[in-house]
Amino acid sequence: MTNPEQLFATFEAKMAEAQQKADRMRAEMETVSVAERSKDGQIAVKVNHLGNLVGLEIGHAVRDKPDLAAEILRTVQVAQSRLAAAVESGVPSIAGTDTMNELVGQLHREYPESEPDGFVEGGGGYGARADDGSRFVAEEEPPKPESPKAAPRAARPPANGGTDDDYFGDGDYLR
Repeated sequence: MTNPEQLFATFEAKMAEAQQKADRMRAEMETVSVAERSKDGQIAVKVNHLGNLVGLEIGHAVRDKPDLAAEILRTVQVAQSRLAAAVESGVPSIAGTDTMNELVGQLHREYPESEPDGFVEGGGGYGARADDGSRFVAEEEPPKPESPKAAPRAARPPANGGTDDDYFGDGDYLR
């Protein structure tokens, strides 16, 4: 049997080592960020290790552009989709471990690669015009089945033979 004090000392040493690794990993993670520019170079964004927008620069040439917000969001999304690769290269303390694989997998799920150019999700999104061609319109309406003309139904008799003192029994609810 082993000495209980020795077991506790070993356990505390392992816990201290794990805490040091976690602190080192946290410090490495906090240094990871991704910067991205729009295609025309007029919009620059920076996202931190959590994918949060921490920097934004907008060139004077695009400030009055009608789709400025969409272009900013698109650029942020591209930066966020590159975050998993940045974490893989920027956090060496856990490289090749299950923790790294899980972290990178989570980032890929959270921030998938951006859609190809020209892709419009949801029919154009906020502010899209209905006549801009981005919405799906069926070429033909499917024929509606004809319903047979049925004779009008007779009124259903009261369940208790009409003896219940029903307030709305005469069908008039405005008194």
